[in-house]
Amino acid sequence: MTTEEIKRKIGIQAADLVEDGMTIGLGTGTTAFHMIQRLIQRCNQGLKIKAVASSKASEKLAREGGIPILDINTLSSLDLTIDGADEIDSVKRMIKGGGGALVREKIVASMSQEMIVIVDESKLCQNLGNKKLPVEVIPFGTTSVLNKLDTLGYKGDWRKTKEGALYVTDNGNYIIDIVFSSLLKAPELDEEKILAIPGVVDTGFFFNLAGRVVIGFFDGQIVIQS
Repeated sequence: MTTEEIKRKIGIQAADLVEDGMTIGLGTGTTAFHMIQRLIQRCNQGLKIKAVASSKASEKLAREGGIPILDINTLSSLDLTIDGADEIDSVKRMIKGGGGALVREKIVASMSQEMIVIVDESKLCQNLGNKKLPVEVIPFGTTSVLNKLDTLGYKGDWRKTKEGALYVTDNGNYIIDIVFSSLLKAPELDEEKILAIPGVVDTGFFFNLAGRVVIGFFDGQIVIQS
């Protein structure tokens, strides 16, 4: 099966785990796109849910499909969030944010009773560090932030659009993508160091958030790990 076919299959499988009456968090990315499409289909068939979205793109897709979208600022908790990951290790630590929505994704996930992670087998790893780590920073004193990261040994560069402009998040901030020279032995310590830099909003490290993991294999098999 192609990667896109696997993503669609995973998205459908995850969307079918949503139960009537739930208030859910909608993730961001290509696999989440298929999940939202399936939820729209289920809602048209009678499923009653309400949702918040971790990005403007996901919110637009859901609204246009008829999923009721709530103001996240009126909520303190969610029943469930479904979202992807750039990579996930054997103890469910993740790097996320390839789509640029890491801060909102982390807020939504942390509000949820469970986060269901949807990935294909290429995202599985023993140790984090193969993927770039996005770091969201405020647009003030940015050169200093980049220099401090470099001093700590974290080599990164600004995320840019296809046109070459600085990428701007839905929060109005910038993203520095860090490239690791080796796999990470203690990513929790790396996160602690990065978060201590003034101007850093958050990182794409996601710890202690993943619940069930829906994994799609290229032979067509879908496995749900609890």
